[in-house]
Amino acid sequence: MDWKLELVGVPVSDVDRAKAFYTEQVGFNLDHDHTVSDEIRFVQLTPPGSACSIAIGKGVVDTPPGSLQSLQLVVADADAARAQLVERGVDASEVQEFPWGRFVFFKDPDGNGWAIQEIQRPS
Repeated sequence: MDWKLELVGVPVSDVDRAKAFYTEQVGFNLDHDHTVSDEIRFVQLTPPGSACSIAIGKGVVDTPPGSLQSLQLVVADADAARAQLVERGVDASEVQEFPWGRFVFFKDPDGNGWAIQEIQRPS
C-alpha cells in the first residue's frame, strides 16, 4: 500500500497576504480558494512539480501563525532557486553548503520556516 503525503496545513494570520506571498513571490500554483462560511476559508497552493500541496486559510489549522518550521522543498539547483526567490522579493539566505546538500532558507510573512535543498549525490 502506498502512503502519500499530499497536503500540509500552514498557519497564517492573514490569508490574502500569505496567498500573495506564496503565489506571487515564491511561485506556487493556486489550486483552490474557497470560502465555505464566515469561519472557514480553504486555500490550497502547490509548488511547481510537487505532488504535495500546502493549505492556508481560516479554520484550517489551529496552531499559531508562524509556528511551522522545517518545511522543505527539493530542487535541482539551489543557486537558481535562490535567484528566483530574490528576484521576486523574497528574503532568502545565501546558499549554504552541508555534507548532505546545498540549502537556501526563507520565511513567509508570519515566520513559517522553509528550506530549499539541492541534494548532493555521491560521485
